Amino acid sequence: MEARSRAPRRRLCPPGIVLLTLASLLSCLLTSGQAKVYSRCELARLLQDVGLDGFRGYSLANWVCLAYFASGFNTAAVDHEADGSTNSGIFQINSRKWCRNLNPSVPNLCQMYCSDLLNPNLKDTIICAMKIAQDPKGLGTWEAWRHHCQGKDLTDWVDGCDL
Repeated sequence: MEARSRAPRRRLCPPGIVLLTLASLLSCLLTSGQAKVYSRCELARLLQDVGLDGFRGYSLANWVCLAYFASGFNTAAVDHEADGSTNSGIFQINSRKWCRNLNPSVPNLCQMYCSDLLNPNLKDTIICAMKIAQDPKGLGTWEAWRHHCQGKDLTDWVDGCDL
């Protein structure tokens, strides 16, 4: 009588798990492939063109300063907070209140997914940033702006940009 070998059987992952993993990896690749790091003047021109200069009393230099200290002008910047929330995009907009990540119970005041804020087009990001600036705290909502831009001479942020 022959002895059968009792090699352990391989367990395959359920197809749903494999598809979810592949979709996650693909979305990371697509997001990173769409990343854009603006130059100071390129961003200043874009923000001026969409009307942020003087919006809610904030000069264009305030917006450029905020974008630099929030993300280094990087549209794909994502920062994970200890509370599980994320800050996304060039202005580092937080998922606790302004956009939706995985938690459907957050307020989502900008009515968009946080991943929409990673687009180099900046349309959604600017719309959301304008909503945030209308908050009673204004740009003070952003810690980066309070610490690095508020009350400072910001003229250097737009100097030489041919606006």
